[in-house]
Amino acid sequence: MSSDGQATVFIDGEAGTTGLGIRDRLRHLPVTLRSIDPALRKDPQARREMMMAVDVVILCLPDAAAREAVDMADAMGTDAPRILDASTAFRTDPAWVYGFPEMDASQPDAIRKAARVSNPGCYPTGLIALLRPLVSAGLVPADYPVCINAVSGYSGGGRSMIEAHEREGGPAFELYGLGLGHKHIPEMTLYAGLAQAPIFVPSVGHFPQGMIVSVPLHLDRLPGRVGIADLHAALAAHYAGSDRIAVADPCAKLVADALAGTDRMELRVHGSDDARQAVLTARLDNLGKGASGAALQNLALMLGLEPPPSV
Repeated sequence: MSSDGQATVFIDGEAGTTGLGIRDRLRHLPVTLRSIDPALRKDPQARREMMMAVDVVILCLPDAAAREAVDMADAMGTDAPRILDASTAFRTDPAWVYGFPEMDASQPDAIRKAARVSNPGCYPTGLIALLRPLVSAGLVPADYPVCINAVSGYSGGGRSMIEAHEREGGPAFELYGLGLGHKHIPEMTLYAGLAQAPIFVPSVGHFPQGMIVSVPLHLDRLPGRVGIADLHAALAAHYAGSDRIAVADPCAKLVADALAGTDRMELRVHGSDDARQAVLTARLDNLGKGASGAALQNLALMLGLEPPPSV
């Protein structure tokens, strides 16, 4: 705690895109941010001393560096801080709590009590939000052959991708991960409750922030005579009362960056009962509810604070 009684927070990797987003959002919480001299940000002793001096460390690092930081914290024993990790390193680790508060009714309390919380990935946030309630309700079988198409703004791709898109003549649209081994697939499979890995085809559009995750469904492959209204009703019931996730009416088209700069997510069920086909969509900001916004929500829960209203 700081001298004024506020919880203290250190962002290890605060100069990156997610770290900067978290730093900016911290003004909405009564916490004290502590930082290392930029010249010492990679110095192990300086980092260790800072970690021992704060209540929560937020890791905004590559996976390998995040694992090293957690090893450092574990070696501190009872002096170790609580950790919120934004990398993919621990998202499927059973010793860590998954930081998606809306996933289940018990998830917020689990996050409040956890010493180690993994912040979800942006694509998995949309996919899990769409599918987990439907799988849990028995409307979509766990062994349904799920295919995911998704497009993200280029800000989630790191410095080289940002530079490529912001220079004159940058790419208009790119498919990637075509080897079907994207690092988010284990996370999606586990927390959506799927019995087999989905086919996931991510892409990047020529816009900074925003995301659409879409999942097509053949309704005749679902149990009984499930219709579009049934899918919509199950999602609406699951997210009733949420100020961050809204279940909206279907529409003729979606613009991917419409929620850029917010921490909200919109879910929809589009399609035709006559054709027995549906498309589930999740729209969000890849840097908002898909990254920094989710981290702030998790941090507030970990510290017993009221999460700030969604922007």
